Amino acid sequence: MRVGAASLKLRSMATRREFWKKYPGLVWSNPEADDAVYIRAALLRPRFSRLLDIAVEFGSPRLREEWDVLTEEGTPEAIRARGPVERILTNIEKGFSSVAARD
Repeated sequence: MRVGAASLKLRSMATRREFWKKYPGLVWSNPEADDAVYIRAALLRPRFSRLLDIAVEFGSPRLREEWDVLTEEGTPEAIRARGPVERILTNIEKGFSSVAARD
């Protein structure tokens, strides 16, 4: 990895850590957890504003990818969250599409 690429990656990681500080309760036991852990925790405790914030930071496809992983696992938590998460993700995707159509 080149020095410039390594520096960019470190800045990106620091920025992401700052982002997750807004949501300290998601993964309270491991503040250094990977983004996927935070995103999946947020999906299992769905709140529109939090998931929208994550979609803005990471993109709605990333949210959908992590949700697909959780639904494939089929845990009771994922089954319980399915209805609200599907509604929230659909609304976020519609909103993003609407904004993109105006550009």
